[in-house]
Amino acid sequence: MPYPRHGLDKASFGVMAANKEHVVLDVDGRDLRVSNADRVIFPPTERSRAVTKLDLVDYYLAVADGIMRALMRRPTTLERWPKGVHSGIVPSTREKGGGDAFFQKRIPRGAPEYVQTATIEFPSGRTADEVCPTEIAVVGWAAQMGTITFHPWPVRREDLNHPDELRIDLDPQPGTDFADAVRVAAQARVLLEELGYVGFPKTSGGRGVHIYVRIEPRWTFTDMRHAAIAFGRELERRLPGQVTTNWWKEERGERIFVDYNQNARDRTIASAYSVRPKPGAPVSAPLAWEELEQAQPEDFTVTTMPARFAETGDRHAAIDDIAHSLEPLLEMYERDLAEGRGDMPYPPDYPKMPGEPMRVQPSRAKRDESEEDE
Repeated sequence: MPYPRHGLDKASFGVMAANKEHVVLDVDGRDLRVSNADRVIFPPTERSRAVTKLDLVDYYLAVADGIMRALMRRPTTLERWPKGVHSGIVPSTREKGGGDAFFQKRIPRGAPEYVQTATIEFPSGRTADEVCPTEIAVVGWAAQMGTITFHPWPVRREDLNHPDELRIDLDPQPGTDFADAVRVAAQARVLLEELGYVGFPKTSGGRGVHIYVRIEPRWTFTDMRHAAIAFGRELERRLPGQVTTNWWKEERGERIFVDYNQNARDRTIASAYSVRPKPGAPVSAPLAWEELEQAQPEDFTVTTMPARFAETGDRHAAIDDIAHSLEPLLEMYERDLAEGRGDMPYPPDYPKMPGEPMRVQPSRAKRDESEEDE
């Protein structure tokens, strides 16, 4: 059932936005309190007006069907920028916390009773109760808490160990751009069709392209990652010099990197319709394949997406209609394995994984050996 807007017309929106203390919205019968409603989250640019906290909440309510299709019953990391996306804001990183913007993997204290959670397990063995959206009020609440981007796991709360979504991340490296990612996406579409898969593309909100494929939840995260490696290697063979699966940045060159590790446990991608913390408030926009070649990522923003959504609906509306077998890609991985192309490095913060090759950069290892010989 479609999720309704909160019911504010333009006139009442203006009056309520003028209240500097707070605004209370009716979201599917729940009272959503938006504090500091007129706080500027995104300052104006040459192409866009300022975006306030109330604008951000209103945006997510406007695309409720789409954002809930992307997040429904998925444990979701919240990327929070409570002070806004301004110059001087310091984001936290995996290596160093304490910044003004941060990734929240545990449910915040004081969350409303309707905010449900799922207990996720990290590669280290630690666990966390992470927000698991089940209704649009949860998204609105998270947005009013300063959440800019939603990072859902590729699993549902009913089965947290078997992913149901293969994620193909086409990441332009220095010297390449969105147009290069689009050209690779076109070949990825051909490969998907040969495999019998239906893929759903979207902009990353930056220079990249993401493609999602629904998978039967019968395989592990390791299997899903191996499938992504196999898919990337096949693209490398079909587009030599244009695509790479090399994990080490120094070895990727001016090519599109297929980031297979986005399918590893505890790695996530910004969801469809998520706002990205960049000037102009761009969003990760679902597209029809026919739109991709002419698309410009900067055209999809908090300001422009609601009208597009009202006109076209969710371009990923059919994503749950069919779930595919992972076996064709796992067979490709096994063929590569038989030819001597085994597993690939995991991210550096992972514990050593079974079957993983030496995690030292190959070129660095050769230099070390040379130095030892001397």
